[in-house]
Amino acid sequence: PAHPPRTNTMEGETVSPPQTPQDLTVFVKNLLEQMQQRFETMSERIVGRIDEMGTRIDDLEKSIGELMEQAGVDPVEQSAATAEKDKA
Repeated sequence: PAHPPRTNTMEGETVSPPQTPQDLTVFVKNLLEQMQQRFETMSERIVGRIDEMGTRIDDLEKSIGELMEQAGVDPVEQSAATAEKDKA
């Protein structure tokens, strides 16, 4: 006997394809819910990484400021000198 074709879901499970309009509606609804959950998870991860990068940049700016202070360099004077050098 011929086996009915199979469809893979986003979770990797194999199911029979929808046979009725109601089955198709449920299948699409479940698929959309799975996609929404994955999107939300990815969005949370991306926002978390952006926040982490912002914190690292803030820490780096603070460290650079401290190093410049220890070296006796005025960041304003250094920026102006760099800008003048770039113009030349």
